[in-house]
Order: sequence, then C-alpha cells, then structure tokens
Amino acid sequence: MSDVISHPYYELAVGSRSEHLFEVSLTIPATGQPETRLSLPAWIPGSYMIRDFARNITQIEAATCTGEPLELAKLDKQTWQFSCPDEAVMVRYSVFAFDLSVRSAFINDQYAFCNGTSVFLQVQGLEQHPHALAIHDPQYPGWIVETSMPQVNNSYQCDSYAELIDHPIFIGEAITQSFEVEGIEFVMLFSGDAPVDIGRICEDLTPVCQHHLDLFGAPYPTDRYIFMTLLSDTGFGGLEHRSSTALLYPRFDLPLPGETGVRPEGYVTFLSLCSHELFHTWHVKRIRPELMINPDLGQEVYTNQLWIYEGFTSFYDDLTLARTGLITPEKYLEIVGQNLTRLLQGPGRKIQSAAQSSFDAWTRFYKQDANSVNHIVSYYTKGGIIAMGLDLLIRQQSHNAYSLDTVMQHLWQDYGKDERGTPDDVISTLCQQKLGIDVKPYLDQVVHSTTDVVLDDWLADIGVTLHYRAKNNAADKGGNNIGNKGPRRWLGATVKTAPMGVVVAQVFADSPACVAGLQINDTILAADDFVVNENLLLRMLNTWEQTTMVMTVIRDGRVLTLSLPVEDAAQYACYFTIDDRTRLHRWLGLAQA
Repeated sequence: MSDVISHPYYELAVGSRSEHLFEVSLTIPATGQPETRLSLPAWIPGSYMIRDFARNITQIEAATCTGEPLELAKLDKQTWQFSCPDEAVMVRYSVFAFDLSVRSAFINDQYAFCNGTSVFLQVQGLEQHPHALAIHDPQYPGWIVETSMPQVNNSYQCDSYAELIDHPIFIGEAITQSFEVEGIEFVMLFSGDAPVDIGRICEDLTPVCQHHLDLFGAPYPTDRYIFMTLLSDTGFGGLEHRSSTALLYPRFDLPLPGETGVRPEGYVTFLSLCSHELFHTWHVKRIRPELMINPDLGQEVYTNQLWIYEGFTSFYDDLTLARTGLITPEKYLEIVGQNLTRLLQGPGRKIQSAAQSSFDAWTRFYKQDANSVNHIVSYYTKGGIIAMGLDLLIRQQSHNAYSLDTVMQHLWQDYGKDERGTPDDVISTLCQQKLGIDVKPYLDQVVHSTTDVVLDDWLADIGVTLHYRAKNNAADKGGNNIGNKGPRRWLGATVKTAPMGVVVAQVFADSPACVAGLQINDTILAADDFVVNENLLLRMLNTWEQTTMVMTVIRDGRVLTLSLPVEDAAQYACYFTIDDRTRLHRWLGLAQA
C-alpha cells in the first residue's frame, strides 16, 4: 500500500484457525495532528451491553510506512495513541476470535466470522471519511468470502467508519442460494455443509421479503441483502445490519432435503427470526432514536424507545408469517397467547415499565440473573403486546381506515428515509398529527407505567376471545387450551432435577415459595417427610388438602424445615378462541375462503 493515501485502509486475513486469530493491518494517512488516537468499540449497535471487544486484541504494533517503529501508548481499555503527524502509519494487530455469537468474532475449522466492531480500529477524527478494506483470499480449499459491504474492483468501499462496521464478514465453507424480490438480490447463507433444504427456505422467505418491501414501499433501502446464518448445535441469536443480518441457529431445527408438509415449531421460529431481522433494515437501522444516529460506541447510550423498536418488530415478525400464509391463523394466535403468558407470569411487569426497561437494557435486560423475573419486564415481549393493542386501537378509532401499518409508513417517510432520529413521543405525535387519533392516554398507561395491556375490549373487533387458565407445569408455555387441567396449586418457584430432591432455580415474588422462605439454590429434599422429584412434588401439591406443606430443605450445608402455604395456581396461561373467522381473516389481510 502506498504511503500516499487519503483515508483509512484495512487488510483482513484469517491468521490461524487453531489459535482462532484474525490478522489485521490498518494504514492511516498522515493526519497533520500532533497525536492520533485509535479505539475499538465497547458495544455493537443492536446489542445493548458493554462487551469490551478490545480485550481480544492480543498483539498490536505501529510503524511508519517506511518501516520505522512507533510508540503506541495505551490510554484506556480500548484506546491507543501515537505521534506521527507527517507520514502515513501502518498498525498491525491480532484479534482472538472464539465467541460463537452474532455479536463478536469466531473462527473454527469450518469458517471465520466477524463483526467490524470486533476487528476494525477506529481512527478518531477520520470517522466520516471513506474507508477501504481488502480481505485476503482464504488459504483453505472451498472457503468463500461473503459480505454485504459494497465492493469496487479488488477492495470494499464504505463512506464512513459507521458503515464499515455495519457489514459482518463470513469467510469459510458455506452453502448459499439467492432469490430475487422486487429486483433485490436476497442471499441465504448457511455455514458449513449441514444437510439443509436451502431451496425450501428461500421459497418460504420470499413472501416475507415481499411483505416487508410492500409495507414500507419503494425506493428500497438496499439492492442486496444477506441472511448470514451460523449453524450450531443449540445456539440462537440474530443481529441486524444495514444490508444483512447475522443469525445463529440450531442446524437440525431447519428442514432437511426431502422433508415436506407442516412446518415444525423450530423452523417456524427460524422464519420468524429472519422476518424480525429483515424488518430491522427499516425499523432500527434507518428509523432509529435521535441518540442512535451517531452513537458513542465507547460507552452506554441510553434510550427510552426500545419498546418501539424491538417491541413493534416483535409484533410484526410473527404477524408477517400469518399474513403470508406461512402459519395458520390458529398457529399465530397460539404464538400471541404464549407471548402473553410469558409477560403475565413475570412479577417484574408490576415493577418496571416498558420505557424503564428500554433505558435499563444495558444493566438489567442484558445482564439477567435468577431474580430478574421479579424486577424487570421485557421490552420485546411487552412492546409487542403494546404494538398489538395500538394496532387494534387505531383500527377501532379510525373505523379501519388506519392501522399500525400506517404508523410504520409515516415513520419511514418522515424519519427513516432521511435517517432523522425519532424523539421519545414520536408515536403519539404521529398518530395525532397524521391520523387524528389521540393514543397518548393509552401509551401513558402501558408504556410509562406498569399497567398491563388489556386487549379484551378490542378483540371482538377481530373475532377472537382471550381466555386464561392455570399452567399445567413449568414447561407449559400457554397459547392453547389443554382442557384447563392445570394444577390446582402452585409452588411459585422453578426447580431443576438434582441427584436427590430438586434445586430451586427461581423464586417468584409474593408466591408461596417466597412466603415460605425458599431461596435460589436451595435443595428441596422432601415434602411431608417423603423424598421428592419435580413430578412428585407437583402431584403432592395438586392433591394437598391442608393449608400448609412441610418441606425439608438443604441450604449451604444446613438442613431447614420450611412451611409452604398451599395456594391455588394463578391463571396466567393465555389462549384465544375464534368466534368470527371472517373478522380475523380481515385483520390478518387474508383472502376469504
């Protein structure tokens, strides 16, 4: 690389598969400044937790382009500084990559994957300049390079550092297939060589892509999009980017070649995940809070709006599958019932609002522990139910002239297309100004307080009724009617099997377990002097006629006797019944049979 350059230029290579190392070089033009600082982000947009990616830089050195070594002073955990105002400088460093997730970087024997936030140092002061990247050809047979980053001749070109780090990179073995919707090339990539029916998956995703493109309308924000999927045994995750998404998914939850018929639950979840991340192409990557337009990636950036961004997207991901016929209306209602069940069974919904959950994502939602269920609410789950209620409210108030679709279109036209940030009151303001509907009282209740979303009054408009029952067991996710044969009693804790007895994993606030004094990591050895397992404990509770049950508990080497109040099980499991299929189909936009 010539020392006459005008912008940062990176070279990326897979250094060692066995040591899990990327090798990176960064050539920096002469800045004319006394000192130049380099830094690596502490977090990646879309995942709101400080991850300190710089800890994975194992070696780093700097020299002039004529080879003269430079002192590279480390200023803090993620920032370095050198002095060389009049010459171009080359910085070389190694990055350890062994985090199998969508957030960081990973290398194994089959492939290498990275996000730019993990491997590309930022040159402070040149963030808004063009950035160029060369990816070295893989040295391993059959390995390919795939990224959504714009390519010009033999290098990749970006307009800014923010764009550079918004295109994940895959280098390795993969199966790929492309399909086209509205002139846009969509690429499905699966890492490795697992027997996956990629053709069927592309066929099923085509109407999902069409739905999202139709919802927001032309012109479209990208002309090429990649579903970059890392296959694993049990992993799960998704992270949105400008023109791609990085996904992590269990390989055998996907259809095998030759498998046809009903889409199993694991595959439906994958389609929903793809729908969710693609929706973010508009709603998060371009429509976004004011503070996320140029966020400081070195520290937390707080917003109250994640209920809008993750919540609304969570509403549309499964709704899209129903609208496109990939799942039946019954299956869609089952999923919504499960979401409601998950929301209502958490005591934390009475403690934290959706806005507070958004703000505290950095330290609470992304750092959950066994007690989190008692003091937080998910802005994904409650936000999705808020979105459903908002859609039904708008339809009712406008006599079906408008819907949440209308709001999304105004968000795109007024904010997303020009990448203008949204204020905290954007939803109520848009509804008032564009639709003439006052949704502020509703949002004040369900977003800014801990009031539950009450859908019941609107559900008749779409021909369904919401029912509640007791959960059958801890694994019961709700969503359907199992004859209301749930337990008559409840423990108020989740437990896991132990060599003898059961170990307490969670204790719900104000529950019988909480009143009895059970604590996380207690071993419940016996109930009424009989050694129990999870099934027997549940059976005994269900048939217990007295008001208390004596439990023998082991806590940190001590034996305790506790008295458990025997109470009726709370009816938190939700399910829907269809009263008027015509109304339901109309709401889902389905053709009438």
